Amino acid sequence: MIMKAYDIHSHYNHNVEGDTKTDELYRCDVSFLIEERKRLGISCMAACSFASVLNKNSIFDENNHCFQLALKNDFIYQWVVIDPQDKRTYEQANNMMASNKCLGIKIHSIYHGYNILDYVDEMFCYANEHHLTVLMHPDHILEVAEIADKYPHMNLIIAHIGSLDHINAIKNAKNGNIYTDTSGVASSNNNIIEYAVKEIGSNKILFGTDTYSAAFQLGRILLANISEVDKNNILFKNAKKLFKGKL
Repeated sequence: MIMKAYDIHSHYNHNVEGDTKTDELYRCDVSFLIEERKRLGISCMAACSFASVLNKNSIFDENNHCFQLALKNDFIYQWVVIDPQDKRTYEQANNMMASNKCLGIKIHSIYHGYNILDYVDEMFCYANEHHLTVLMHPDHILEVAEIADKYPHMNLIIAHIGSLDHINAIKNAKNGNIYTDTSGVASSNNNIIEYAVKEIGSNKILFGTDTYSAAFQLGRILLANISEVDKNNILFKNAKKLFKGKL
């Protein structure tokens, strides 16, 4: 029986510079996101603000906003956004990761405007030292995954499953510390979830929405041509194991 789901990858707006465009057809304010997920039986949402991803000058302040939001709302967990060009964000993460409401660090080299290969060793060394999970927007997937092999005390989630590179990165991981999530439009590909489960199993795949329709994202897993065991692994069991003591 499908028991629950954890949304481990989402974003929200809160009326600041860097918010994504919304209208009557698309919303990502916090109250709407929470209400929608509760209606569907999703137990929690791990997020960072859109502004922290889309406006690199706001990362520090947006991390503080999300931290307070998570502390005040049992439903919300935080990804602390790191920009290796702003060293303050490392110290900020040090402080915030002491809270059980913070799941790990989020990196987005494309929107933050740096070459990930110039900084990935620095970021992964930091994550390894502090035993952190890193949620990464896909960028140079196979090269980054190979570098992650040097750091066995961190975990890497390569977001937005949608390519053979995602699957091969997990398949080739020497330490078994690479994961992916189902967030994003690519999971609508009509055999991506099924093929991934066949190739790498379901133990390295996590459920996420990325503010696309939670109903679509949940239905994509619930109605996937995979076993009930695999569905439960993706929807909540893998996250519960990875974030033991937090979720």
